[in-house]
Amino acid sequence: MTSGAATRDAGLKRYLYVAEPGIRDYLEYGGHGLIVFDIDHGHRFVKRIPLRGLNEKGVPLNVKGVCANAGTGRIYVSTTKTLTCLDLVSEKPVWEKAYEGGCDRMSMSPDGKVIYLPSLESDHWTVIDAASGQVIKKIAPKSGAHNTVYGLDGKHVYLAGLKAPILSISDTRDHSITRTVGPFSANIRPFTVNGSQTLCFVNVNELLGFEVGDLESGKMLHRVEVHGFKPGPTKRHGCPSHGIALTPDEKELWLADAFNRALHIFDATAMPPKQMDTIKLRDEPGWVTFSIDGKLAYPSTGDVIDTATRKIVAELKDEEGRDVQSEKLLEIDFKDGKPVKAGDQFGLGRVTRR
Repeated sequence: MTSGAATRDAGLKRYLYVAEPGIRDYLEYGGHGLIVFDIDHGHRFVKRIPLRGLNEKGVPLNVKGVCANAGTGRIYVSTTKTLTCLDLVSEKPVWEKAYEGGCDRMSMSPDGKVIYLPSLESDHWTVIDAASGQVIKKIAPKSGAHNTVYGLDGKHVYLAGLKAPILSISDTRDHSITRTVGPFSANIRPFTVNGSQTLCFVNVNELLGFEVGDLESGKMLHRVEVHGFKPGPTKRHGCPSHGIALTPDEKELWLADAFNRALHIFDATAMPPKQMDTIKLRDEPGWVTFSIDGKLAYPSTGDVIDTATRKIVAELKDEEGRDVQSEKLLEIDFKDGKPVKAGDQFGLGRVTRR
């Protein structure tokens, strides 16, 4: 599969970086390390970059999140206890630190200078200097810190704890919570935000579907349930939909459905979004994000989907032929051996005009 490679800059090389173990601490889904795949050559295995992130017995810890910045040339991987910074060119660790209360799924400012790191389902987020790993400040909404989204303009960060139905919003000028959104109908799980930061789309417990919130008024606007499918027991996460993403052009919203091993696609140009299509997967999805250009979808199952045709065009496999699965992955593009663009583990909308 070329994915339109012939129409792009011939010197651009696109790679998918997959952090493992990216589904709990299960090593059967790709072992341990950062696995790199060549996007424009059928997502073939390229290499495995070693990671630290071990417990006292030398066993790999669960990877909780991944983020990168092409400008600074660094990639960050969190585990339940540590945050590790690696140089994207040398592939060597720059620093690794443990933080009070553990670590979860972080997000980084667009300029690559600041990281908001949630503690492990505890009271606080730690604001960190990305260059050194030093703590800038702690923010404690006491919501069961879990998922984090930095707005595209760098002015606000969205903080969701899995023990609260409220989304907190931090102003990055002084790193303090200034607004909230909700309450939603149940505690928040994964969520995403549109590019202009006017709307959020959230998974909540017990719902095969999602809810929509107004980031300006703070009100919940809509509840959208998946039609034609019933929820059932899931392997992980304990909620029917754990994974939600906007295509970069914000025309579609893709939703995970664990029990039915599927992704449901909604028309996001309508409000509330309208259910359109379903894609069956090889396993239960617990996450979904997109390539930088939005032409490929990456559910955590390791299926690679052409977003235009809805067809599975590749399946991620490591150097041993194992099926690779992870909820922590993103695209990084290189030119002349240097990173020039980085994607995001969250499927964020990229339309910034109102």
